[in-house]
Amino acid sequence: MRSSHAAKVLSIIVGGLMFVAGCDGTTGAKGGGEANGSNPAKVITAYGSEPQNPLLPGATNESGGLRVVELLFEGLCAYDAHGKPINALAESIETADSQNWTIKIKPGAKFTNGEAITARTFVDSWNFAALSTNLQNNGSFFASIEGYAEVGAVNETTAPDGTTTSSPAPTAQTMSGLEAKDNETLTVKLVRPEADWSLRLGYSAFYPLPSQALKDPKKFGENPVGNGPYTMQKEGAWVHDQSISLVKNPNYSGPRAAQNGGVTFKFYTDPGPAYTDLQADNLDISDILPANALKTYKSDFQNRNAAQPVAINAALVIPPYNANFQGEAGKLRRQALSHAINREEITRVVFNGTRTPATEFTSPVLDGYSDSIPGNDVLKFDVDQAKKLWAQAEALKPYDASKPLNFATNTDGGNKEWVDAVAKGVENNLGIRTEVQALPRFADLLNLRLSQSLPGLTSTAWQGDYPSLYNFLGLEWSTGASANLEKFSYPEFDRLLEEGLRSTDPARANAKFNQAQEVLFRELPALPLWYNNQPMVWSNNVLAAETGWNGVIRYYNVKAK
Repeated sequence: MRSSHAAKVLSIIVGGLMFVAGCDGTTGAKGGGEANGSNPAKVITAYGSEPQNPLLPGATNESGGLRVVELLFEGLCAYDAHGKPINALAESIETADSQNWTIKIKPGAKFTNGEAITARTFVDSWNFAALSTNLQNNGSFFASIEGYAEVGAVNETTAPDGTTTSSPAPTAQTMSGLEAKDNETLTVKLVRPEADWSLRLGYSAFYPLPSQALKDPKKFGENPVGNGPYTMQKEGAWVHDQSISLVKNPNYSGPRAAQNGGVTFKFYTDPGPAYTDLQADNLDISDILPANALKTYKSDFQNRNAAQPVAINAALVIPPYNANFQGEAGKLRRQALSHAINREEITRVVFNGTRTPATEFTSPVLDGYSDSIPGNDVLKFDVDQAKKLWAQAEALKPYDASKPLNFATNTDGGNKEWVDAVAKGVENNLGIRTEVQALPRFADLLNLRLSQSLPGLTSTAWQGDYPSLYNFLGLEWSTGASANLEKFSYPEFDRLLEEGLRSTDPARANAKFNQAQEVLFRELPALPLWYNNQPMVWSNNVLAAETGWNGVIRYYNVKAK
């Protein structure tokens, strides 16, 4: 649950040759002026939102919490501004067959409490995140490792009324594919060869945890102890619904050394007041702008703004439990809704060109992207076709119009304006009543989705965790995936993803992933809308700033006056 130029999937050399993952990175794509005279002790303030969960890498998969977790912790790899993995805690990551991996940990690494980080640390941390009884949202990231099926198992039971409930029921506590050979050597055996597995190791799910986190995760998540470029300012630095304050970690020696004294994330439920604070220099940097500022931010923040394509997309999710969109009639209605949305006009008028109409379910900055997936013509704005499909659905099963079609969204992400525009377009083009339900916090929207209680459609966005098509497809839409909150399940889609993962050649893997998208276009669990050309602005207190390949501000590289 995160701008730069194209992110490239690394080729993995197989057939008896050794692939070494991780190398020196390049500097990021920058916005703004020179950083001469910067103040390395200055604490910057940044736009944030209340995290949904305790600040544990395995539990955090939404942007409010991830902004913080990624600064508090460091993994085996990090990503440079272009999405290229660079070694962090890893000395080397090697494989001869893309199934059996040997990872050497840099000696001497420690958490800020002085606890050593060893191969055993990763074994324990990954097993904790994967174990279903620990209820970590990112557990499915470990599904590729041998033994995950026993550790991450979940039993589903169906009640007489037809409702389905899930309960964790692992048959093992640890994954058999993980082993600490010694303090510096971690071996990983995957269920099968996977072309892009090493690319994932910079994502937060794979961060190490100190032993105290495993003993009392909830308590730890309120005041986490990490090993990243920043630490919590003090006990209780997370003031709920207000802010989280981080300060520079003086003992950090990795590739993301802080260029400022700290970051305080100020929580907003509306980007409008944040924009006003930015103009008054009461907030230093933000990548969330109100819709009405997208036409003026360049003039409002002359020489203090930047925008570039990033690995972020947006969509409208249609819950499978919504009776109006079930069966063959429901499929026709989903197609009708898609044709009724004028993506080109909304990206031009509402977003002022800071979005690009979507052509598929991933992102153009990723290697393997294709704008010609069969079935993607359903994204074309066509009012006549929308009305025709809706009428065909009516002939099969009448639409229940007793309530307006609800569009749920969150205001702290700056979404309400475009959701209003989409809802109004659907209402005008299909002749049905609509309403917009605006929730103040992203966490509130996630809770509705997790409880399977959405009254209608909902806005969603995916920000790349690691630079791969699979990250956008498998983590959102495959059966049982961590971000598949509506529990969609398409066996053919799962099979094609599996075939892609089994390929040791990235080009063949991407071809399978794109073939899997054809299933998504037939089923339409969500309606792809657009890709982000991510803008950000900063105050007079900042000299230079940059974003990464997936749109996340590289906070550690923000240089302040």
